[in-house]
Amino acid sequence: MDMSLPVPSYDEAKDIIGLGLQEAVTQLFPALNKEVIAEFSATYSAHYRREDSKPCDFFPQVLSTLEELRAQNYLLAVATGKSRNGLNRVFAATDLNGFFHGSRCADETRSKPHPLMLEELLAEFDISANNAVMVGDTEFDMEMAVNASMPRIAVSYGAHDISRLSKFEPIACINKFSDIKKYL
Repeated sequence: MDMSLPVPSYDEAKDIIGLGLQEAVTQLFPALNKEVIAEFSATYSAHYRREDSKPCDFFPQVLSTLEELRAQNYLLAVATGKSRNGLNRVFAATDLNGFFHGSRCADETRSKPHPLMLEELLAEFDISANNAVMVGDTEFDMEMAVNASMPRIAVSYGAHDISRLSKFEPIACINKFSDIKKYL
């Protein structure tokens, strides 16, 4: 059953990219109660799974740079607002099952910008925050890294404008993914 809620504008929808689904719905529709948010989230998820037959392509140089970093023995992890099922579908569709050393999803821990995703990954690999870096394209990524006292790199070509990311004082704002190698 659809819920007859107003359709968010493009900018409103773009603003919630990176949040967990519950947090995104709450931000878009703050007057909804928990039960309606849960119903909306289930309806949205069903529509999304039905329409999401092929994940988006990678931005240029992302996969080759990740492959190069992995070959150089960097630990690679994903901290995402997606659900575990959603991330697993993306991994399967892109042949990346087993590529990343670890991952955390919004439905199995706290959502961004809370730092718990990063803290759990750091603990899993026994790494201090200052020996890791968060690379992200949203305010939520940058704020999560700040909250975890982790260095961060902002990418200019993703969901949020670089001016929004810069306020979190990343160590770099890059225009192409391969440039992260300069800062590692």
